Amino acid sequence: MLVLTLGISTNPYKVMSQGSNFKSENITSIEINKDDLYKKIQEYRNQHKIKPIDAKVDRVWKAIPGYNGLDVNIEASYQKMKSTGDFDKNKVVYKEIPPNIHLDNLRPEPIYRGNPQKPMVVLLINVAWGNEYIPEILKILNNHQTKATFFFDGSWVNKNPDLAKSIKEEGHEIGNHAYSHPDLKKRSVYETTEELKKTNDVIKKTLEITPRWFAPPSGSFNHATVNVADQLGMKTILWTVDTVDWKKPLPSEMVQRVVSKVENGSMVLMHPTKPVAEGLDSMITNIKAKGYQLGTVSDLISEKRIDYSSSN
Repeated sequence: MLVLTLGISTNPYKVMSQGSNFKSENITSIEINKDDLYKKIQEYRNQHKIKPIDAKVDRVWKAIPGYNGLDVNIEASYQKMKSTGDFDKNKVVYKEIPPNIHLDNLRPEPIYRGNPQKPMVVLLINVAWGNEYIPEILKILNNHQTKATFFFDGSWVNKNPDLAKSIKEEGHEIGNHAYSHPDLKKRSVYETTEELKKTNDVIKKTLEITPRWFAPPSGSFNHATVNVADQLGMKTILWTVDTVDWKKPLPSEMVQRVVSKVENGSMVLMHPTKPVAEGLDSMITNIKAKGYQLGTVSDLISEKRIDYSSSN
């Protein structure tokens, strides 16, 4: 009995001691692995973090929108990797970081382009005539699953409500192009206000939307024009690259010239003309081949990043 008692009194302490050591070593190992994973995620974050870009007024390009930065969500990334404890860049979770200064914080200025870090190009289509070419243009845009921003002359909308509706129903963005294609540089504040308000009214009545963007006819404007648009809740949009389609260039020459000039944030001006109807398909194809996405003015002006592929 003495031997059995001694055996019982000795072994449990030995077993408990071994179990305690095992548990302690196991916890330490988990903590070490956790710290190591966190460290790797932190290191990855430090290497791939992109600072946001503030909106600014450029001496040449005037108002330029900001662009979100990119950061790694360490906690969310860790949660996706903790089951294996191994770092996997394909499981990294990102978050966008907004800039400190936004376009709305700037004084009213015209916008000629998007942020130069945003790989997007916009097609601006000013409509005051050219009805016969619009169906073909819409067909090409649809085939490429591309949305453009159409700026409507108010009197044109009054005369062509069904065509205006068909453009809107295709999912394209609608902007204000004044009412009677005036030279706004020579118009008073009152006259400019009437031109823009009248156009907004007919667009609202016909399409049930209120434009956010205004394109001055023939690109003619002054600071009073920009201020009037701003007071009516619209920003003034100009262009980066001009097709000069009204001069009736050969479609191939027009396309080559435009495609050679587009870059991050470019806005391409065009009208419903024969050169555009014949060259738009090639233009879109070649712009996309250069790695640019095509979107609306709202897409381009947005601070939202295009994607995270370049940061993975």
